[in-house]
Amino acid sequence: MENYSLIELKYESGVAVIALNRPEKRNAMSDDMRTEFIDALERVAADKAVRALVITGNGKGFCAGGDVSGMKRRMEAPQGEVGFNGWSRQQRVHYTQKLLHTMPKPTVAAVNGAAAGLGADTALCCDFVIASEHASFSWSYINRGLIPDGGGMYFLPRRVGLAKAKELVFTGRKVAIEEAKEIGIVDRVSHADSLVADAVAWAKELSQGSPTAIALGKTIMNQSYELPADQIFAQGSQAQGICYTSAEHRESVLAFLNKLADKG
Repeated sequence: MENYSLIELKYESGVAVIALNRPEKRNAMSDDMRTEFIDALERVAADKAVRALVITGNGKGFCAGGDVSGMKRRMEAPQGEVGFNGWSRQQRVHYTQKLLHTMPKPTVAAVNGAAAGLGADTALCCDFVIASEHASFSWSYINRGLIPDGGGMYFLPRRVGLAKAKELVFTGRKVAIEEAKEIGIVDRVSHADSLVADAVAWAKELSQGSPTAIALGKTIMNQSYELPADQIFAQGSQAQGICYTSAEHRESVLAFLNKLADKG
């Protein structure tokens, strides 16, 4: 386990598991926690021995969103600095979420409890979401006079459709696990006592293929709603050219040809 205090990072058979570790605060994201989270994400992204990533929370909550004490400090800043301080903070939030979204390997959110505000956004930054029976989701920014700033306005409509996303953002209401599964926020439901183990097993299954093909395919599919088909095809052609040169492709083709030769 790596030497952090506000998160935990461990490895299980090629899968990195990051657990947010402020259980007494329902894992609300403080500036110090974000610094550790960024470091862990950068480390996981660069580690070729890691094939997939699972994100979860310690204690009863997944992540209660942004730390309210940090909001208080921002409001107490001199009036002429509030705007720029807020902008600077947003750059760091967006950098964190982008690291998770563009991670060049499969990512699974294992949502063990309440995921509110930034916590709900963080779950949807992952490729897949598995949740326990105790999980819930709320885009509760409206209760603080805010809008989703951790990717919710991008990811939520892609999961549930535009009208439903607007309803959830405008009301900030809590979505229990049954509804979350029904409308597409959650991909799989597990039990609290086996949630992380199930998430790790799923992450292993998702990452068995060529790391080169997974990274390139994920990068292109992440843009598929924004780019025209011709551009997706063009990026696919370029990526396929890289795949042709990969060790995984060469080894699999040679293995297949040798198998045919043995049968002959």
